[in-house]
Amino acid sequence: MTKPEFERLVRSAIGKIPPRFRRELREGNIVIMVKSRPGRQQLIKMEMNPDEEDLFGLYEGVPLPQRSQYYNMAVPDKITIFQEPLEEAYPNELALREQVRRTVFHEVAHFFGFDDDELAAMGWG
Repeated sequence: MTKPEFERLVRSAIGKIPPRFRRELREGNIVIMVKSRPGRQQLIKMEMNPDEEDLFGLYEGVPLPQRSQYYNMAVPDKITIFQEPLEEAYPNELALREQVRRTVFHEVAHFFGFDDDELAAMGWG
């Protein structure tokens, strides 16, 4: 799949986020981007073996509930969706589309302050 095609999958997933949460994303100083693979430093930060990476997405920033009144003029938070690991794990287009949606929702949930344990308890782990 080309990068523009994959980016359309990500935009479609963002479009499925309930409107009130999409509004918060627009106002929340965050960018959502697609990269082919995670960088070595991102994997190390996530305590993953750089030679065996299977990271689908990554949220980097300060979650909304942790922001104080002094959170201004900050570099935007970032959600990165990694195309190649997703395509390798989900070669079927329908399964890929669903996992992209789940990955986008998972990373957006981190922006709203949910950690991995909470997401796992909700079935989003």
